Amino acid sequence: MTVTKGRVTKNGIRIFETKDHAGMFASGKLAAEILDELVPMVVPGVSTGELDKYITDRVEASDATSATIGYKGYKHASCISVNHVVCHGIPGDKKLKSGDIVNVDVTVILDGWFGDTSRMYVAGKLGRKAERLIEVTHDALMLGIEAVKPGNTFGDIGHAIQTYVEAQRMSVVRDFCGHGLGQVFHAPPNVVHYGRPGTGPVLEEGMFFTIEPMVNLGRPETKILGDDWTAVTRDKSLSAQFEHSIGVTADGCDIFTLSPAGLFHPTYG
Repeated sequence: MTVTKGRVTKNGIRIFETKDHAGMFASGKLAAEILDELVPMVVPGVSTGELDKYITDRVEASDATSATIGYKGYKHASCISVNHVVCHGIPGDKKLKSGDIVNVDVTVILDGWFGDTSRMYVAGKLGRKAERLIEVTHDALMLGIEAVKPGNTFGDIGHAIQTYVEAQRMSVVRDFCGHGLGQVFHAPPNVVHYGRPGTGPVLEEGMFFTIEPMVNLGRPETKILGDDWTAVTRDKSLSAQFEHSIGVTADGCDIFTLSPAGLFHPTYG
């Protein structure tokens, strides 16, 4: 692997070259394909551990590496967060029940480039409140992405997400954020999903980062369970999340983690 040197802004944000988009598209496509393949597997009765086993095997079969196995002692190729789990849910023996909403978050390393994405799934019949939460969270992500273009700021991204979510009488989680990536897992900047227009670093062509809003039906506060990983809503309200990896272009952005099969949103239509 050749490490891209590139320029670094005063905020510590690396500026990648146009040719680097190819590596990000390849890793992002692999991560998205794996999540596509999970669609028929997320059903009542399957365990989150079984889903993670599939992901682990699929990453290895693709001559790629899981970014999460071994990361700060983590042992799994995915985070799987069910219902009121906000993020970083640990796969295990828990079996899904009808009506459960599930976020699966996967990061792969392919030829040195990191592809990071997550999306929502539904086991069995989807309840109306959960459906609305998923719709709002997905649309909030896409509104955030629409704000990405050179000259705008990271505050513009957060503002687009926050104002939309709160207008739907839901809340944006503030304890977790998106992040820079490329040839490392986490790098500057922190991409928060709330904020004021015109604040924060200015977006420049060549920046790579994730946008990954977490939205709660209830209040935004979270807490970490005793396993030091699993984050849940304090009020036990449902939570949803969608995540794309993107790169800023001359007039907007590339989305590296688009679903090849068009299955990013769980209504698939």
